[in-house]
Amino acid sequence: MNQLKQFHGHALRHGTDFTKYLITKFLEIPNLNYARKVFDGTPHPPLFLYNKLIQAYSSRGPQSHCLPLYSQLLNQCLSPNPHSFTFLFAACARLSNPRQAQMLQAHFVKFGFGHDVYASTALVDMYAKMGLLRFARKVFDETSCKDTPTWNSLIAGYAKNGDLEVAFRLFSDMPSRNVISWTALISGYAQNGKYKEALEMYMEMQREGRVKANEVTIASVLPACANLGALEVGMRIESYARANGYFRNLFVKNAVLELYARCGVIEKAMGLFDEIGRDRNLCTWNTMIMGLAVHGKCHEALEMFEEMLRNGLIPDDVTFVGEILACTHGGLISKGRELFNSMETKYSITPKLEHYGCMVDLLGRAGLLQEAYELIKSMPMKPDSVVWGTLLGACSFHGNVELAEKAAESLFVLEPWNPGNYVILSNIYARAGKWDGVANMRKIMKGFNVTKAAGHSFIEEGGVIHKFIVEDKSHSRSNEVFRVLDCVTAEMRLGLVEIDLDLIFEELRFMELC
Repeated sequence: MNQLKQFHGHALRHGTDFTKYLITKFLEIPNLNYARKVFDGTPHPPLFLYNKLIQAYSSRGPQSHCLPLYSQLLNQCLSPNPHSFTFLFAACARLSNPRQAQMLQAHFVKFGFGHDVYASTALVDMYAKMGLLRFARKVFDETSCKDTPTWNSLIAGYAKNGDLEVAFRLFSDMPSRNVISWTALISGYAQNGKYKEALEMYMEMQREGRVKANEVTIASVLPACANLGALEVGMRIESYARANGYFRNLFVKNAVLELYARCGVIEKAMGLFDEIGRDRNLCTWNTMIMGLAVHGKCHEALEMFEEMLRNGLIPDDVTFVGEILACTHGGLISKGRELFNSMETKYSITPKLEHYGCMVDLLGRAGLLQEAYELIKSMPMKPDSVVWGTLLGACSFHGNVELAEKAAESLFVLEPWNPGNYVILSNIYARAGKWDGVANMRKIMKGFNVTKAAGHSFIEEGGVIHKFIVEDKSHSRSNEVFRVLDCVTAEMRLGLVEIDLDLIFEELRFMELC
């Protein structure tokens, strides 16, 4: 940097024009501020330098500097080229200003650059990233020279915005696909909670064998494995990532950590946490804290929080979800209250709906139902079905009919289609001997034609995810499955298999609350 400044001073003293070289080098460092000073001191910068600066601001920011440079370019009677618009579209996508986007498109068409595939792809990508899919599709349909990145931009836009049917249709219609095409769809499924479809898409890509997964693909599919509990598949993906050098990527390492933490393989999670070492970011700490909290290691989760603070990291709202959850599973009411209150007073973090939900769960499990109800009423935002459902579950566990009716009343408004709420309230009435209430619930369900859908679960076997319901006989080998279950049941009755009944009842109680 100092050498470049000296060179710049020498050029100024001797009247030598090395502007192009200097600005290019300053942008490579990068030092945008100094590059801009050199640029502003140039009487008539050429289009090349305008494009270089616009590109630098577009990729590194602030993106708001791009459009004034473009206006300055036009005022200097220079004509932009397709590269100018490629960088401007990328900047506009980050600024997310529809009016500016349409103005740039009008200029793009006016200058006659619609034939340029790179600039046209950037235009599709701009509208897709802004969620303006109607405009993105129109540009896409009008572009005669589409290439794979053009298709990818539109697919990623639909996938990100949750329209996965259209994304899949486009994916199926593509003349050729690359790893970005597959990753866009896998990521879209995972981000929209369609974990089974995300994993199936990844496996299809592996079976087809034409495209090799990269670190972005890996980081996209592992959360699906974590949410499905597909530990075996996830471990194979981890081995693949390590073998191909992708484990240098922190996103990949954090995704594997989430897999182990969610699946309850806490020892392996802790081993990986230690392996990440100094590369840990806040996401790493939050994932480990959440894993410990969810799996009942509340004291370890709280200790990890203190260690995180000692390491100089500042907690965020996700950290506190994990910490309050740890208190919930450990029954640490005072500590939970302390953490919740410290969010605003100590860390300037405004509690969100999730934090209030965790506190309602903490108080509800401890039987402090009135306090939980008062907390709901004091919330600065409108309670959602999760918050009221948590209170209803706690009322069911502790047999509080009065508060259960209040919680259920709100739930019937928020989600009248959900049969679970009617069933839980009906069960509370039954336990309290209020048979009129039971009859009334059945009458309401019948009147609104509400029926309880069969619950389903996923199980992984041989690397394949299977979905099943109670007494499900749709599987091709269901007869064999039920024969094995009959054998296990018989052995249990004969006392040949040890069963921890306390653990089973505890799990059932937890499931009832959830």
